[in-house]
Amino acid sequence: MFSSLSDTLDKTFRNLRGVGRISEKNISDALREIRLALLEADVEYKVAQTFIEGVKKKAVGEDVLKSIKPGEQIIKIFHDELTTLLGGDQSPLNLNPPARILLCGLNGAGKTTTAGKLALRLKKEGRRPLLVACDLYRPAAIDQLATIAEQIEVPCYTPESGEKDVIKVAKAALKWAEKQSGSCIIFDTAGRQEVDDNLVKELKKLHSLLKPGETLLVADAATGQQAVKVAQTFDETVGLSGIVLTKLDGDARGGAALSMRAITGRPIKYVGEGEKLEQLNEFHPERMAGRVLDMGDTITMVEQVAEHLDEEKAAKAARRLEKGRFDFNDFLEQMKMLQNLGPLEGIMGMLPGFNKIKKQLPSGALDPSRIKHMEAIVLSMTPRERSRPEIIKGTRRKRIAGGSGRSLLEVNQLLKQFGMMRKMMKSKGKMKNMMKQLGALGGGGPGDLDSMKDLMGGMGGKGGPKLPF
Repeated sequence: MFSSLSDTLDKTFRNLRGVGRISEKNISDALREIRLALLEADVEYKVAQTFIEGVKKKAVGEDVLKSIKPGEQIIKIFHDELTTLLGGDQSPLNLNPPARILLCGLNGAGKTTTAGKLALRLKKEGRRPLLVACDLYRPAAIDQLATIAEQIEVPCYTPESGEKDVIKVAKAALKWAEKQSGSCIIFDTAGRQEVDDNLVKELKKLHSLLKPGETLLVADAATGQQAVKVAQTFDETVGLSGIVLTKLDGDARGGAALSMRAITGRPIKYVGEGEKLEQLNEFHPERMAGRVLDMGDTITMVEQVAEHLDEEKAAKAARRLEKGRFDFNDFLEQMKMLQNLGPLEGIMGMLPGFNKIKKQLPSGALDPSRIKHMEAIVLSMTPRERSRPEIIKGTRRKRIAGGSGRSLLEVNQLLKQFGMMRKMMKSKGKMKNMMKQLGALGGGGPGDLDSMKDLMGGMGGKGGPKLPF
């Protein structure tokens, strides 16, 4: 997401940095390009215009024009204005008793999945969420919510089959909730292909009955301008308290995220960035502004890694590495932890300057199927082979290739790179150099890009080393 917009911004700011002396004309020309990029990214016209005017007003100030590094100051101004456009500060949920959360939106936006994701997140925060199925129209919507609730072990109220009166269901659910000792209730409501009179009337009645502390619009970020219009309509209907943007991991142009806050005045509270139930994150305007400008979002990255990291297993692996005992059993554990983090591109995308790095990586370097292919190879090994990789010779390699469904070449490459990795782990000097390269990623200079390419050297490409992680 935001990749095309980030590319244009990067090119424009690079040009500004290259100019010896900044003038009002330089700034005007640059902002014209940025305005076009915003419009192409599906940002609403008036929002883009107001935003550019705000940046220009600050960018042509005397302090900027006469400063030693005007290009850098303009980038900071742009970042600050973008943060303001996205809402300024993170907006928490209102969970004061009776803590009722009403989710609304169109069909296909991901309301039911978001209900489950939000319940899981609140549960991890130490709350006792309850789920209520109020979508009485979409086939299997009730079963879907019940299945999700079972997966995350959260109580769920489901109406009787054939029930069509949503108010009757809501009243029954409130009585049910009194006996469940829950601390907050999440109501999943019906949607339509588009906003119609019946949907509006039903939602108004339900909202009036529940008087929720939070009325959240679940909107698909990929729908662009339509999502902005939908947000306006729902806000006028029930008075939204916030927005949850879904499918931010897709190829959406990002305009909805940049427009909704400005158009409705309602904060974006959460973003969904994947299909897994754990992939619902708080929306932090400053962090998102950094991602738009390809400055990275290392705070969120660290939070996500920490959430999925098994500290005990990680410490055990570190001790084995120090002693040179790292084998394919340990490797398998690392692969599982990596898969739990979600798509590699999503995690790597939070590194500063990754959009530049990505273009220079070989095709398929970040293909999620590669991890599964490696896992299949390791699972085709016997317990003894995993513990003692050095015994895996010719006939064993052929058997492993046949058992995993991968080519002999892939098996050979994995074994070779695993051997190189073990050798490197035993060398404190090489490990120190690798960590130094990782630490340099925030700088964004040409040397840092080269370090990153070396570190990921040829992953998925033809020729060159292929690191197995």
